[in-house]
Amino acid sequence: MLRTSFRIAVKALNRHKLRTALTMLGMTIGVAAVITMVALGSGAQETVSDDIQSAGTALINVRAGNYTRGGEESNIGSGLGAAATLTPGDADAIARIPGIRSYVPGVKMRGWVNAGNQKAYVSILGTAAAFTQVYSLTLQHGKFFKLGDVTSASQVVVLGPGLRDRLFGPDENPVGQIVQIHNQTFRVVGVLNTSDEEQMESAYMPFPCLQKILGITYVHIVMIYATQAGETTRIADDIKTLLRKRHRLDTSQALERVKRTGLGGDQMPHSGTGSMVPDDFTVKTQAVEALTKGLYTSVAAFVLANMPKVDQANLTEMAGTLNRAGSTMTALLAAIATISLVVGGIGIMNIMLVSVTERTREIGIRRAVGARAKDVLLQFLVEAVTLGLCGGAAGILLGFIASFAVTELLEWPASVSLSAVALSVGISAAVGIFFGFYPARRASHLDPINALRHE
Repeated sequence: MLRTSFRIAVKALNRHKLRTALTMLGMTIGVAAVITMVALGSGAQETVSDDIQSAGTALINVRAGNYTRGGEESNIGSGLGAAATLTPGDADAIARIPGIRSYVPGVKMRGWVNAGNQKAYVSILGTAAAFTQVYSLTLQHGKFFKLGDVTSASQVVVLGPGLRDRLFGPDENPVGQIVQIHNQTFRVVGVLNTSDEEQMESAYMPFPCLQKILGITYVHIVMIYATQAGETTRIADDIKTLLRKRHRLDTSQALERVKRTGLGGDQMPHSGTGSMVPDDFTVKTQAVEALTKGLYTSVAAFVLANMPKVDQANLTEMAGTLNRAGSTMTALLAAIATISLVVGGIGIMNIMLVSVTERTREIGIRRAVGARAKDVLLQFLVEAVTLGLCGGAAGILLGFIASFAVTELLEWPASVSLSAVALSVGISAAVGIFFGFYPARRASHLDPINALRHE
């Protein structure tokens, strides 16, 4: 019966193609508005979330070496020593801690970078392909090196914009040019787009390549990007526990080594294990580094003691901001969708009432040959639902096109989800049923004799 009713509905709608198209237009605009606004709202929320995460409080730095020179009573280390115990394997192990989005090992040196007759003495960082993700960086020219370049220790380099200006001239594109670093030849593959003073004057290469130049197998730093800023304190504590276990710092052999070398002082950050063996590494969130920079040790100790509360406040504030933005966007979507869909539904009801009037004699004939009232009701209800679904399908297509156009023309991020499409299909069917029920019920209650007399 449904199949037959659907065929009859399609034939009835094809009799007046222009009228049907104009009726569907209201539904099409309503569904397109829903799709577009949901896409823009989702894209904007993702952008806000990424901007908050990239504000610096979600970064954690793990550095090799740790010793104190004074400040022991406040548990604040005032100096860092070199160590060869932090390895790429440690970085891979850290990455398995829950709550870490991405990480990069790092090897550092200062040296000359030569390009023809120009040269500059700058910071050189050996890093991994995820460096731009950790610091949310883009490139002015070219691209950052890939995972394959890191694995194969390719001799490629990315320049900061300030270093590019010093070597090749302002606003030049040096991609494909050759530079000399530590008597080795490197090909420039990209130029960073950054305003950070340190990053602007630095050069970046795959860290295995810089390890070869320096003749080392360890790394100097591991840079970590947490999924949520409020989790950084917990992740830092997990990292300390993991590295102490991997470096076997709580063994009797480690304690004997400390007593023999005379390394003393309570290390910062404190391990919390009660062990007399200090960490051979330091773990600092970027919030800790920013808040304790330039402070006296007693003040810095107070800040560190309250860092979990600070991180929690950051997380709560971010969650509140996103929730408020989401609520506002939801209210806006609901208002637009309601107005548009009500207009489209009224159009469907109007055309169905007209159709019932035009086909009154047809209804009488069907009733006369044995059709029941519920059969007539089903026929016109299927016709209304078909009208709503066709308008919804056109609206979904128009919504995709509008979202793409806004993204391309206004550079506003848009993200169309399958759930939004499914919701639009469901709304189209529901509107067709809701606004088509009254005309269908009216058709089913027509008196067959009076319907046959209708001209």
